[in-house]
Amino acid sequence: MTEPSYSESNERHPVGLLDTCVLIDITTIADAQLPVQARISTITLAELGLGIALADNPQTLALRTERLLEIEHSFDALPFSATAARRFTSMAKLVVASGRSPKPRKMDLMIAAIASANDLPLFTRNADDFKGLDRLLTLVAV
Repeated sequence: MTEPSYSESNERHPVGLLDTCVLIDITTIADAQLPVQARISTITLAELGLGIALADNPQTLALRTERLLEIEHSFDALPFSATAARRFTSMAKLVVASGRSPKPRKMDLMIAAIASANDLPLFTRNADDFKGLDRLLTLVAV
């Protein structure tokens, strides 16, 4: 289920999982739109690590490395557990049933599966990437 941005109400989710895009843009997002306690996943750490591997100049490499170190120090990342792996399979089936391929979405689906397996809402800027998963995932569009 996709929920409205919490900037439209006075309540915030007590805990939620941040999609990588939200974590990257976190300094530009109002606190009212975020959970009180933000969590991240190990998949997000992998995506940020990929950004380091793909850096095309020393300055970008240094900035991305520094940012990843700050994030690793600030968050205790939720792992991709066996429960999340099973949920990933269910989500991939739903994506296929909707006529789309899960292959280009596998990192997003893995993050969504971690959120779902931990009963956490997923905060994202890319709500369209998670269409058809509302039976298994609470989504908060930021």
